[in-house]
Amino acid sequence: MDDLTDQQQQRIKKLDTLRELGVQPYGTRFDATDRAGQLIRLHGEKSKEVLEREQLRCRFAGRIVALRRFGKAAFAVLQDGADRLQVYLKKDLLGEQGYRVCEMLDLGDWIGVSGQLFRTKTDEFTVEVRELTFLSKALRPLPEKWHGLTDVETRYRQRYVDLIANPSVHEIFATRSRIIAGVRAFLIEKGFLEVETPMMQPIPGGATARPFVTHHNALGMDLYLRVAPELYLKRLIVGGFPRVFEINRNFRNEGISTIHNPEFTMLEFYVAYADYTDLIGLTEELIARLGKEIFGTTTIEYQGQQIHLAPPWRRWSYRQAILEVNGLDSSVLSDRTAAMKAAARLKVEVEKNADLVTILNEIFEETVEPKLVQPTVITDYPIEISPLARRKDSDPSLTDRFELYIAGREIANAFSELNDPLDQRKRFEAQVAQREAGDEEAHYMDEDFLRALEHGMPPTAGEGIGIDRLVMLFTNQASIRDVILFPQLRPEK
Repeated sequence: MDDLTDQQQQRIKKLDTLRELGVQPYGTRFDATDRAGQLIRLHGEKSKEVLEREQLRCRFAGRIVALRRFGKAAFAVLQDGADRLQVYLKKDLLGEQGYRVCEMLDLGDWIGVSGQLFRTKTDEFTVEVRELTFLSKALRPLPEKWHGLTDVETRYRQRYVDLIANPSVHEIFATRSRIIAGVRAFLIEKGFLEVETPMMQPIPGGATARPFVTHHNALGMDLYLRVAPELYLKRLIVGGFPRVFEINRNFRNEGISTIHNPEFTMLEFYVAYADYTDLIGLTEELIARLGKEIFGTTTIEYQGQQIHLAPPWRRWSYRQAILEVNGLDSSVLSDRTAAMKAAARLKVEVEKNADLVTILNEIFEETVEPKLVQPTVITDYPIEISPLARRKDSDPSLTDRFELYIAGREIANAFSELNDPLDQRKRFEAQVAQREAGDEEAHYMDEDFLRALEHGMPPTAGEGIGIDRLVMLFTNQASIRDVILFPQLRPEK
């Protein structure tokens, strides 16, 4: 008890008082036939006279987020989800026992009420409580200045407090749910089968990323939390499923930033007998439809900028974007020295020993990506940074791949899948060499996946869309932590 604050000690004493009154401070069930938001939508605009005439009864529950006492009455505001509704607690209506319970109430407590809708003298839409049910006692008071809580550390670490203090946060996660439901419905409508693939894998693959490692005691083997489901989804294409998708978590053991969380949600889908150009149109249709379903329009605002989602979107080749954005001569595409000079002039930091492809990619990420505000499809990526994509027939140094950028961020990555097992083996071998040279994000050799390809995979197009970044876009949030309920954080000090 010595470690408890005065407020906590007072609240614990109230627990004892409630039990003495025969009240269970941690109740079981309450039949809430109404919701605060529903009551406000249906009756919140009705006048005092109409409410008196209709004598509408209601029964709902919520957390106390405001409490004012005076004499033998009190006003409390209950938060039910994202909505708040005032209730009037009067001794004359509750009776002696009921009002004794009312006197034990604190901010943060959960109660259920039954009563009649009316308007106060100040015209506040309110429930006049006839019956009070105690549901749960909050022993810990809400943090100081919790109203409109803005401290990001507290908001992310104690999301439960954030949801209490900022009802608008509820809407972000409700929108997230609608986005995922919309994506799922769209793909099922297009004939895709939703599947689940392993979260723990003996060989991590499908993306250049450092994996998390765990250990299976019974099997005596290390396993890896998946960095991507790609190689398993392609195994299903080999097995004969023509259209598959998965919405699930990926895990990458890398830095944390406003656009990166080690645990994140990804959509991946694969279509047999298609190439990457087919997926451009499908992606345009999907994202434009989400805009219409959620906002009723394909024009949205993101961080002060109008984003126009209606197709067709701009197509721009990777190399042309580098040249045109920076006013560079085409010699930088083939001359490492020229590329290094260009990087220095553009103040793009690259390592001394970086190869040409790495230099150009750094220039692209630093100078081109931030300018891709409107939806833009970047195509024709170099083969060196596309180890799983099919070579371009017209130029084998490039791949049949595109990435979608909106608001300066990569939203989707897609390509015609490499289905030549001999070519795939060579690329894995190159990745293994990079890993042995110290690149912890390079691919491992995956003999089972190669064996699957050797059974024959039809021409296939595949795509990954970052759900978290898509939600950031549609909810106008600048940080990925604002769209993940419980983002990864450093240990609490």
